[in-house]
Amino acid sequence: MIGMPVLSLHVGGMIAQTREAVVDPEDLKIVAYTLEGPLIKSDPEVGDILDINDVREMSETGLIVDSSDRFTTRNDVIRFDKIMSLGFNLIGLKVVTPDGKKLGKVIDYTVDTSTFMVYQLIVQRPFMSSLIDPELTINRSQIVEIDDYKVTIKHDKMQIKVPKATEKEPEEFVPNFVNPFRKPAYTDEDSTDNSSTTSE
Repeated sequence: MIGMPVLSLHVGGMIAQTREAVVDPEDLKIVAYTLEGPLIKSDPEVGDILDINDVREMSETGLIVDSSDRFTTRNDVIRFDKIMSLGFNLIGLKVVTPDGKKLGKVIDYTVDTSTFMVYQLIVQRPFMSSLIDPELTINRSQIVEIDDYKVTIKHDKMQIKVPKATEKEPEEFVPNFVNPFRKPAYTDEDSTDNSSTTSE
């Protein structure tokens, strides 16, 4: 989701793209994204931020908002300023067990797009362990504690399997408007075929 286009309903096209996720370490929720683009303030202290609550819909095309008027800055929102002042970043944090055993470091994470909660941590194993098991997938329910340097989980046997294609995916946003950026699900040819069908 880094580098994802931000699309404006008002303009009818892309107005920015996401640069970094602002993650609240208290509950591991993405609360905002810093932005970049030709229309975005370049100063990181006052640069434009997209509050996740202002996202109308998230699709393969991008994050859809009403307009750039919805962008804010860290100086305008005390909550964002406090979180960003922590300099918190999940990527690169060590992952350890309660007894201090190092399991690896966070190299990526997955997000539930209905809540923007961090759902799973992708952990790269140390070199020797990686020969057998290169990555661990840690569910958020296994996390015991987080600080500036590490994530402590219950224990190293709690690896989560990657969901099968047949399993239910996390719920996506249900838009309350017609998305002009979404491609039609059918063609005029399909409509012609359907109109020729009669019921008995």
